[in-house]
Amino acid sequence: MNTDAFEKELRKENYADNTIIAYKYAVREYYSFYEAIGKENLLQFKTHLLENFKPKTVNLRIRGINKYLEFLGCPDLKIKMVKIPKSSFLDHVISNEDYLFFKSKLRVEKDPRWYFIVWTLAATGARISELVQIKKEHVRAGYYDIYSKGGRIRRIYLPIRLREELLPWIGQESGFLFVNRYGTPITPRGIADKLKELALRYRLNPDVVHPHSFRHLFALNFLAKSNDLALVADLLGHEYL
Repeated sequence: MNTDAFEKELRKENYADNTIIAYKYAVREYYSFYEAIGKENLLQFKTHLLENFKPKTVNLRIRGINKYLEFLGCPDLKIKMVKIPKSSFLDHVISNEDYLFFKSKLRVEKDPRWYFIVWTLAATGARISELVQIKKEHVRAGYYDIYSKGGRIRRIYLPIRLREELLPWIGQESGFLFVNRYGTPITPRGIADKLKELALRYRLNPDVVHPHSFRHLFALNFLAKSNDLALVADLLGHEYL
């Protein structure tokens, strides 16, 4: 094993320092199990990696070993990388458990509007651009009608329980439901940034705490109860073919 010469070759090919460290580590790990390079040993080493590491780590080790095999002049001994499953969109959707935890934490905040923002997103399936257009008058009516091109109307319903808590909060006021300290509607960007900040405060994964995540959560919960894909598509403003 000559990792110094291997490192010299990698540097000549302008590999990054972190990559060089990872590749040399893979080679040293291989030789900690086997004294010689051989197809059977390489396959057994791959099995060891699969049993002990996540796919991304396995592939990093394999890349290092395969590069070392090129360096030795044995490219025919290269081992195949493992397939990494594509992430599901569910990986980016907040779970019901985390949503309820998040909402319970926001409930005791001195500024209840973030509690209501999160609840309204999850309970209505509204897009963030639609949420900021909801007015207090819509809360009293129980719905918000959106007029799209071609004269099509989509109705966003505000559930009874949500309205029961919103009504005392808004009192007899009119105008936009969610406003900033200047009295103007909170921007979609402002909401998205604040949700990330709140997620970190409560030690939730910020990658799943974003406005569209609650829209997906609404769809999943609705489908779990009704199993009516056409209806949920209509509620979300999607075409269902």
